[in-house]
Amino acid sequence: MPSDSLDPVQTVNALPRHLVGPGTSDPRTAWPFPFDEDWTLHQSENGTVFAVSPCLRLWTSLLPEPGTSRLGTWTIAATRVPFGPRDWQITFDATTPVELLHDVHAELLDLYLEDLNSEQDHLYAHGDTTPAYEAYAPLFAQGWGHSVETDGTQTFLSWDGLAGVRHRYAITDSDGLAWRAWGGHLSEPLWQAHFSIGTPTALVAAFTASLISTEPVHRAVTDIPSQFRRHLYLATPTAKPTPGTPPADPPPSPGAGRTR
Repeated sequence: MPSDSLDPVQTVNALPRHLVGPGTSDPRTAWPFPFDEDWTLHQSENGTVFAVSPCLRLWTSLLPEPGTSRLGTWTIAATRVPFGPRDWQITFDATTPVELLHDVHAELLDLYLEDLNSEQDHLYAHGDTTPAYEAYAPLFAQGWGHSVETDGTQTFLSWDGLAGVRHRYAITDSDGLAWRAWGGHLSEPLWQAHFSIGTPTALVAAFTASLISTEPVHRAVTDIPSQFRRHLYLATPTAKPTPGTPPADPPPSPGAGRTR
C-alpha cells in the first residue's frame, strides 16, 4: 500500500522492521521486568531512566538526548559484583525499533531467571555456551548476503541493502566490539546497536531473530522515516469481527507476490 494514500495519523502494519522507526519511547514497552516484584525502576530529573536487577549486577537505562539524530542511548550492562566494572555492555540508539529492544530485554530476563534458579552464569562469558552461528543463522535463512574480510570480521547485509550485522569473529583481546548492527544506509544509519566483547551470544541471537521477524509492527504513518517509506510493506490493520457476525467470503487467490 503506498504511504501517500494514507492519513499521516493512520496506524499501519509495517515490515521490514529495520526501517519502521523507533515507535514508542516508553521504557516499560522495552522492559518486561517485574517491577511489582523485585526489579527496581529509577527516573532522574534529567529524564534518564534506569532498571536494576535485585542482585544489583544487571542494569539497563535510557538516556534521552533531544536534538541529536539518535535521540538518546539505551544501554544494558552487567557487572560481576554490585557496582563493579562492566563485564559487557550493549548500546542502542534511541531510534532503534522498540520491538528489537523488547526482545533483547526479554531474553536478558530469561537468562537472569535461569541463572537464578540453576546457579549458572549464562550472563557471563565463562557460562555463555551459545555458539555464534545461532546469532547469524537467522540472517542466512532470510536471504541476507555474506562477506568475510581478512581483518577477522564478517558482514551480513539485508536483501534490500538497508540493514547490516557485522561480527568480529577473530578476537585476540578483551576490548572492543564483537557485534555491530544498523538500519538504513551505513554512512548515515537510522539506528545502530553495539555489542561489546563478552556479551552473551544468546542476547545477540534474540536481537537478530527479532530483526528479521516477519511479524509486522504497528506504526503511525507519520512516525515511519519518510525517506524509506517506499521500501516498506504497509497494510492497514484488519478489524476483528463483531461477535455473532458471519465470516466474510474469502478473497480471490492473490497473484504473484511482490518481489525485490
